[in-house]
Amino acid sequence: MILESTIINTTEGDLPEVYILFEKAIEYQKSKNYPVWHGFDRLTLVHDVASKNHYKIIRSEKMAMVFSVCYADPLIWGKRETGESIYLHRIVVNPQFKGQKLFSDVLAWAINHGIMKSKKSIRMDTWVDNANIIDYYKSFGFQFIDNARTPDDNRLAVQNRNLNVALLQYDLSDLLK
Repeated sequence: MILESTIINTTEGDLPEVYILFEKAIEYQKSKNYPVWHGFDRLTLVHDVASKNHYKIIRSEKMAMVFSVCYADPLIWGKRETGESIYLHRIVVNPQFKGQKLFSDVLAWAINHGIMKSKKSIRMDTWVDNANIIDYYKSFGFQFIDNARTPDDNRLAVQNRNLNVALLQYDLSDLLK
């Protein structure tokens, strides 16, 4: 049975549930001995929601997943930042929906969104020492670009500072023709 998903902006009223999803994600990371976010930056999430750059996937009338987007990421991508990409960040799955490959919904949305904004790629980063998640994203067509170290910069969400990350990219250029 295929369940329908809807992707819409989160609202300020959704934030308490979003915070719970982040807390559960951290618990899950710990239980699997994955790299762990050391807390999460609520102010970044508030800003993402207020600027309409935070989204939720609704499935079976429940918040199944959340994610943020941005259109420039010079702190993480450095000299590779060209203004030609959409960036996915802070992807969190509701534990009730784990294993359902909801990322395929995010990717389909991001492809459409990126094309509408004339972007050439979708980019994301993840922990360099979590081969499972890197392979997961690669299974959707993302290519490994390089490893990088995020700066200790207060413009980054606290959970994204001082990390060794793998930079991943999904090419949209063939779809723009």
